[in-house]
Amino acid sequence: MNSRPTVGVVGLGYVGLPLAVELARTFEVRGIDIDESRIQELKKGKDRTDEVNEQDLQDLQTISFHVDPSVISECDVVIVAVPTPITSAKQPDLSPLKAATKTVGQHLKRGVIVSFESTVYPGVTEGVCVEILENESGLTYMNDFKVGYSPERVNPGDKQHTIDKIVKVVSGCDEETLEVLSEVYGAMTSAGVFKATSIQVAESAKVIENIQRDVNIALMNELKMIFDKLDIDVQDVLAASETKWNFLPFYPGLVGGHCIGVDPYYLAQKATEIGVHPQMILSGRRINDEMPHYHAGQVVKDMIERELTVKGANVCVLGATFKPDVPDLRNSKVEDLVRDLSSFGCNVTICEPEFPERAEIFGCKTVSVPEVMTTQFEYVVRAVNHEVFSKLAVHYTIGASSAERAAKQAEQSRTMRTVSDTTEPVSA
Repeated sequence: MNSRPTVGVVGLGYVGLPLAVELARTFEVRGIDIDESRIQELKKGKDRTDEVNEQDLQDLQTISFHVDPSVISECDVVIVAVPTPITSAKQPDLSPLKAATKTVGQHLKRGVIVSFESTVYPGVTEGVCVEILENESGLTYMNDFKVGYSPERVNPGDKQHTIDKIVKVVSGCDEETLEVLSEVYGAMTSAGVFKATSIQVAESAKVIENIQRDVNIALMNELKMIFDKLDIDVQDVLAASETKWNFLPFYPGLVGGHCIGVDPYYLAQKATEIGVHPQMILSGRRINDEMPHYHAGQVVKDMIERELTVKGANVCVLGATFKPDVPDLRNSKVEDLVRDLSSFGCNVTICEPEFPERAEIFGCKTVSVPEVMTTQFEYVVRAVNHEVFSKLAVHYTIGASSAERAAKQAEQSRTMRTVSDTTEPVSA
């Protein structure tokens, strides 16, 4: 392999594009995507996901963008970073990964390393993907090409834990491949790489990262439902609990998007295949999937307590994306919330500043933030904690914003200092 390999990145979404841009600071990079409009956008130096600095797209001379996959044949290392969603039956859907792997195989040359980043259950890389590569290329695994796995850790909208500042887990089919991929990935992150002992270990590590978060959020959501019944503010409870040194900071809320609410089903499927019923994993999923319906019921209950007529009420839902300050509607649980409110007879309008040009979202008409302030809505629900919503008056909030949590923590700290400063020491 060349001392300075040419790297191909297949899939230029939230994961692939930041990866391609960072790698282009060291290597020649070919970015490939099947979406013609996406390629044209990137060639113009624009990124609709807002995950990279657009000036970098315009200035970097070492990266090029292509719809034509034949440029894969120019690459020494090919990285596949495409989505791995679930079906409507909540089963793993490997079709995007299989299609991308097939394309890579059709243009694969001898001596290439193919590294996969998509979230999968253990065994997919060496079991499913290798077979496709062999069939499409006519080449032999380990003799003519090799594979690795380095799970993506992109957190959309997070400007602190960017791809160039986080540890990259790397694995390879043999020691030589592991070393090459460690050098490639290590060149783009100041945090270094972690060399996993096998590809299946790396695959497993990725899927449990999101399972752990999903289960912990499910616990917080269940606690919220309990404390709601007791008329206790769960945010006040958490602020108090967080004063203990080993209390882990997780918070209730809607769990959507293309990672946390999806990845648990991948390991659950594999577990079922080997005769293990994953009770906690699936229980967490059921709780989190139920939360939009729970919140819709709470909204209606609150409207009735305020003596508002639910049927025909003009309700504004603030936010539609799956998380704050991210322009991504995929698998957003706000859609379920809106559907439930509409089924109760509410006339729902959505305010989503991440998509100001959209006249309709989830079948509902949209308004701008200024219009929210001037329109007479009978009820306002803050479903997503976009920064721009912080000054808007609302009737119901799903989860506290980071600023609101910080304010509670600051108040708690002030209370603790006041007690400490005014308490007389106890004599021995």
